[in-house]
Amino acid sequence: MSKYLTIWAACARYSITRTLMFRGDFFIWSLVELFWMTVNILTISVIYEHTNSIAGWTKYQMILLVGTSMLIQRFLMGFFWSSIFEMGRNIRSGNFDFYLAQPGNVMFMATTRKIDPDSLLNSIVAAGVVIYAARQLNLDPSFGQIVLYALMVLCGVVIHYSILVISISLAFWLTSAQGIEGIYFTLTEFSRLPRAAFTGIATQTLFVWLLPVVIVTNVPARLLAQGFDFRLAAWLFASALVWFGAAVFVFHRGLRRYASASS
Repeated sequence: MSKYLTIWAACARYSITRTLMFRGDFFIWSLVELFWMTVNILTISVIYEHTNSIAGWTKYQMILLVGTSMLIQRFLMGFFWSSIFEMGRNIRSGNFDFYLAQPGNVMFMATTRKIDPDSLLNSIVAAGVVIYAARQLNLDPSFGQIVLYALMVLCGVVIHYSILVISISLAFWLTSAQGIEGIYFTLTEFSRLPRAAFTGIATQTLFVWLLPVVIVTNVPARLLAQGFDFRLAAWLFASALVWFGAAVFVFHRGLRRYASASS
């Protein structure tokens, strides 16, 4: 484990150094992400000018939910996004040989090579949104609740990471995985909605249980706002294990089909 932490730290230093070489690009993308987050919060404020509750969630409970969604996405984009989508291009071009030649787990090396400091910077803003909403709700979570919240956010990151790895791994069979980014952002739109808003059996089955894009944000936000739900927490933890296992399986099955640049 220490070996992989050393490798990741070296890659992180490289990414930060490269970012500092293009400071203008860093500030522009940071502002773009900040603007997108601000629009989401303002949208909630406008909606709650006309209602007091949506699916049983008050204004600041909804802000807490959206802040949790932002936090998970910023961590995902900060630590894994660039590397995972670059992996698809490398498979198509044959540059994936570079990772096969490295002395380490191929999936780890291919999905953690780059970090995006702009997204990590905005994760602080997302955490600030969560803290602000919690204070407006007069919440005083215990240390145990904060730890549980952090673990559930981690589970959410693992699930999103696994879904992206599975999606991009299709490039081993399809050659190109174009369009995955747009599909992913469409799915994440559902993560900012309360679980109670999904009333139909089909939508609950798809977006809550089979493709858990809703519970990854609802479970940790509910822990702070409405109390701990053991059943949903257990499902979130189990989903993280299952999705990560599926990502490892699909990636290594696809790896067997990789023909390399020489072919």
